[in-house]
Amino acid sequence: MKIGELSRRTGASIRSLRYYEEQGLLAPERLPSGYRVYDDRSVATVHRIRVLLSAGLGTSAIAEILPNVYDDSVVLTGRCPELHEGLAVERARITKQIEDLQTAREILDSLIGRPLVITGVKQPR
Repeated sequence: MKIGELSRRTGASIRSLRYYEEQGLLAPERLPSGYRVYDDRSVATVHRIRVLLSAGLGTSAIAEILPNVYDDSVVLTGRCPELHEGLAVERARITKQIEDLQTAREILDSLIGRPLVITGVKQPR
């Protein structure tokens, strides 16, 4: 499939797909005319890239992760302890972000459904 079709199937802009290629995240075949041609596996790869980017990982980390993804499972060998350490840091950051979002949702729930009570903060009289 050409880049426009991949864009339609993944929701990623053509510009993003070209950027992913520049960063070494996608490797389309090139026709003699210069057109990029993607296989069906590229759809899943783009979805993975977008999820990892939305989680806050940088393209260099994603470039290290993608070759280790097999059928939506990630298999990391002991070859790269720095990657393991970096991923642990990213996981902790994401966990903190999830906790913060859950707290924000609870506050919004309070505003929507019942009076807001924030513990540890003096309420004005």
